[in-house]
Amino acid sequence: MAFKITEECINCGACETECPNSAIYEGGNEWRFSDGTSLKGLFTSKSGLTCDADAPQIPYSMDIYYIVADKCTECAGFHDEPQCSAVCPVNCCVNDGNMVEIKEELLKKKETLHI
Repeated sequence: MAFKITEECINCGACETECPNSAIYEGGNEWRFSDGTSLKGLFTSKSGLTCDADAPQIPYSMDIYYIVADKCTECAGFHDEPQCSAVCPVNCCVNDGNMVEIKEELLKKKETLHI
């Protein structure tokens, strides 16, 4: 499953630089599928969102850091454990029960993001 950041976030930013998919953004910042990936042109995500990979998307949160589930692979294929959770000083990077994915799905998502 993808990860999410809870309201306990203290906005330290430790998680953002650790994400190999650039799936973590500071609150209020727009995100793009192309950020930190090899995606170009029209892209359809696992959740069904279709857009230009370089098109800015509306922030999921205005106040705290957030994780774009369509880009989160739980670090599968990069690390043995999710790095956001490993470095978070307040343990607010947690499993998102609304985005359950098995390891094979996470690895396929990684391959899609990093062609």
